[in-house]
Amino acid sequence: MIGKSVISLVVFLTIIFTTYLITIGGLGGGIGTVDLRSQFSFLSSTRNGTVIPCRSGSPLRVFMYDLPKRFNVAMLSRKFAGEDDNSPVTARNLPPWPRNSGLKQQHSVEYWMMASLLCDNCTNADSSEAVRVSDPEAADVFFVPFFSSLSFNTHGRNMTDPDTEVDRQLQVDILKFLRQSSYWQRSGGRDHVIPMHHPNAFRFLREEVNASILIVADFGRYSKNMSNLQKDVVAPYMHVMESFLDDDVPDPYNSRTTLLFFRGRTVRKSEGVVRAKLEKILKGYKDVHYEASYATGESIKASSEGMRSSKFCLNPAGDTPSSNRLFDAIVSHCVPVIVSDQIELPFEDELDYNNFSIFFSIKEALVPGYMVQQLRKIPKEKWLQMWKKLKQITHHYEYQYPPKKDDAVNMIWRQVRHKVPAERLAVHRYQRLKVPDWWR
Repeated sequence: MIGKSVISLVVFLTIIFTTYLITIGGLGGGIGTVDLRSQFSFLSSTRNGTVIPCRSGSPLRVFMYDLPKRFNVAMLSRKFAGEDDNSPVTARNLPPWPRNSGLKQQHSVEYWMMASLLCDNCTNADSSEAVRVSDPEAADVFFVPFFSSLSFNTHGRNMTDPDTEVDRQLQVDILKFLRQSSYWQRSGGRDHVIPMHHPNAFRFLREEVNASILIVADFGRYSKNMSNLQKDVVAPYMHVMESFLDDDVPDPYNSRTTLLFFRGRTVRKSEGVVRAKLEKILKGYKDVHYEASYATGESIKASSEGMRSSKFCLNPAGDTPSSNRLFDAIVSHCVPVIVSDQIELPFEDELDYNNFSIFFSIKEALVPGYMVQQLRKIPKEKWLQMWKKLKQITHHYEYQYPPKKDDAVNMIWRQVRHKVPAERLAVHRYQRLKVPDWWR
C-alpha cells in the first residue's frame, strides 16, 4: 500500500512538473531563471510574518511613450525650456527631483515611475518589477509619463481661470495624443497606466481616461464607476519627513514620552472636519500633543521631532480620506492611529496594517476620552511589536532612484501587474463586443 502511494505521488508530481515546463515554453526550452514558486501558490513565501506574493519569472513589460518634455520634466527644470521639446527623456538628461520642492513631492509618484523605466542598470529580475520595452507589441501595459499632479501644483493650484489655462491645455493635448495612438484605440486605454496622484490631478478631463489603470492616493474625488480597487492602484504619498534611520535606543517605549501626537491643519473639508472636533476633545491631556499648524520648513522639522518622541501618531482624514501624515508617521516609527472611515491603503494585499496601526471610526474617535483610554490599555509588549514591524516595512514607502527591491516604486509596479489579468479581460471584451457594457 505504501509503495503504491509513493508511486502515485511521484506520478502526480511528474505530471505537474511536465505541465509547468510546457506552460513556460516547452520541454526543450529549459527552466532558466523562472521562479518555480511563482507557478504554485502553496510554494509562496513569507517575510516577517507577512505573505509575500510570488514573483513571476520576468518583470512587467512596459512601453513608455516618448512625450514632449512640456508634459513632464520641463515642469521640473528650466534647462529644458530652450531644448528641442520632442527629444526623448533619457537616464542621462533626467533631472533629479528638486530638494526644495516642498509639499509638491508628496504626489511625485509620476516622476519615480518614469525614472524607474529610464534607469540603465535596473533590469535585474531580482530587484526590478518593471522593465521598459521598445516594441509596443511586446508590452503588458503602456505608461503615460504625464506629470498631472505636478501640472496642477505648478499651473493650476489656485483653481481659477486664467491660472489653470496651462494645466487644462496640457490635459487637452495629452488626450489628443493618446487618441491618435493605435494602441490606445485598440483597447480604449484600458491597458494604459496613468498617474493621477494629487486629488485634483487631471481634473478637467479625468472622465475621458477613466478606463485606464490610474495611480491614485485615494478615491475621495472619484465616483465608483470612474476609479476603484478593481482596476486602479493606491500608491503611498512620498513622505516629507526624513526617515528615522538611527532609531536604536535601548528602551524605545519609555523614550517616547508623548502618548499621542498631531501637528497640522485643523480646518479641512469632507471627513476632515473631524480634525477641528478632535482638537476640542483632546485638550487637557498632559501626554497628548494636538497643535494646529501649517506646513513650513520649521513646522516640518518640529513635526518630525514630535513624531519621533511619540508612541502613537494621529492620522485623521484630510480633504480626502488619506493624507501624507500617515507615511511620515510610518518612517518615523510612530504607530499610526488612523481615523478615516473611507481610507484605502497602499499594498494592502501584501501588508496587514493591523500589525502596525490602530484604527478608530470617526464615531468612536469623537466619544470624549474613548480613544485616549483605548491607547493607554495597549501594553508595552504590544506596542514594541508594532514598533518593530514599522521598522521592518518602512522600505516599502521609500521612493528613490535608482529603485531598490521592494521599495515604493517597485511595489507600485507589482500592484499594476496584479491588474493585468482583469485589464486583458476588459480589452478582449472591448474589442469584440457589439453592444458595449450590455450587462449594466
